[in-house]
Amino acid sequence: MEGQGVGRTLRLLRNRLPRLRAGPSQNNTVEAATEPERTQEHSLSSFAGGQHFFEYLLVVSLKRKHSGDDYEPTITYQFPKRENLLRGQQEEEERLLKAIPLFCFPDGNEWTQLTDYSRETFSFVLTNVDGSRKIGYCRRLLPAGPGPRLPKVYCIISCIGCFGLFSKILDEVEKRHQISTAVIYPFMQGLREAAFPAPGKTVTLKSFIPDSGTEFISLTRPLDSHLEHVDFSALLHCLHFEQIIQIFASAVLERKIIFLAEGLSTLSQCIHAAAALLYPFSWAHTYIPVVPESLLATVCCPTPFMVGVQMRFQQEVMESPMEEVLLVNLCEGTFLLSVGDEKDILPPKLQDDILDSLGQGINELKTSEQINEHVSGPFVQFFVKTVGHYASYIKREASGQGHFQERSFCKAVTSKTKRRFVKKFVKTQLFSLFIQEAEKSRNPPAGYFQKKILEYEEQKKQKKSREKTVK
Repeated sequence: MEGQGVGRTLRLLRNRLPRLRAGPSQNNTVEAATEPERTQEHSLSSFAGGQHFFEYLLVVSLKRKHSGDDYEPTITYQFPKRENLLRGQQEEEERLLKAIPLFCFPDGNEWTQLTDYSRETFSFVLTNVDGSRKIGYCRRLLPAGPGPRLPKVYCIISCIGCFGLFSKILDEVEKRHQISTAVIYPFMQGLREAAFPAPGKTVTLKSFIPDSGTEFISLTRPLDSHLEHVDFSALLHCLHFEQIIQIFASAVLERKIIFLAEGLSTLSQCIHAAAALLYPFSWAHTYIPVVPESLLATVCCPTPFMVGVQMRFQQEVMESPMEEVLLVNLCEGTFLLSVGDEKDILPPKLQDDILDSLGQGINELKTSEQINEHVSGPFVQFFVKTVGHYASYIKREASGQGHFQERSFCKAVTSKTKRRFVKKFVKTQLFSLFIQEAEKSRNPPAGYFQKKILEYEEQKKQKKSREKTVK
């Protein structure tokens, strides 16, 4: 019976979401957000400058269904309108546009008109099985006007992960939409024609607004690109350091993790932050920042997942058949369900190192960039200390193809507690995907992680040199 229940759940997920292709050059099919999101550095945050900012700007509004009192999210504005598409491209676009409204209004279809509503900024991901993705950046708010009305969503679809920058773009879209949708067009056209800047660079757009005149809008990409897709502030606000470390430990072993929160913004920010802690590794399983009501059966899946669920669905989630789940209540800062061994997964000494580093100088940080670097750093250092020696255990053929020597790699870890952890970690998909990429490359990638590995190796050399001098 249990197997039949799992089968029904998986069939439900397949049927609920339209299948998409990532582009004309891609042959893989994808199910929106139920396939793995691979948060690899090269695919999410290390884009070179020169790419287009976005593919679509959409406005999604609630329209009453023909029968009953429920509402259905519907695209009411689209820029640009695609014309002269080939048949395959047209079908691809239709599937994409059909999926998007579901994630703009994941709360379900029961709505009443409102006079007060706090704006929310959140995101969703439509992910291909090969890791390529489209990201939806959303701003949900109550449009200007008298009397009760329904919220609407501005949604920008892009292949680029840079949440802070797109939040600023949504500010500009919102400002113009209060005047007229016609005012949005020249701004978005200018943005579409501009090249996405390289890390640390700025693009300036010239835009005219009626009654305000010409404005110059500067969009700057963060210099440290491996953190540009995340903001750790919300996670720090909701949870203690010890809890964040336990979530990290669960994610490292690829367990099932559910986040509960009232707001879409909180859910979206916290789940992106949790996935970002795994850098330079990539969460390679189901990843849905905000699960639509119609996809709540996701929490019954037997495979690993990292998902966000609105608090209004807590009871339904709690009553679902789940095994070995970490259920995190972000509103209360508590774990509602856990496996029970989360504190024992990481080597004790390294766990203490993370905790000490997180606590040092946290109150002196002022900017989001400083907070991001402060939070991410200790977790990157954890991976440097446990698996940073991986490149030395890839043997290469004359062709350049590498072969990872797993047994020798694990034996090289001298600490018993570290080795026990590493033996488990090398069996995960997180590590396997990383090593597969490393085996293909003749040299380690010259990214942030490699930089930290080299710094750590130099520190060890200097320490040995000082010890010899003392003797």
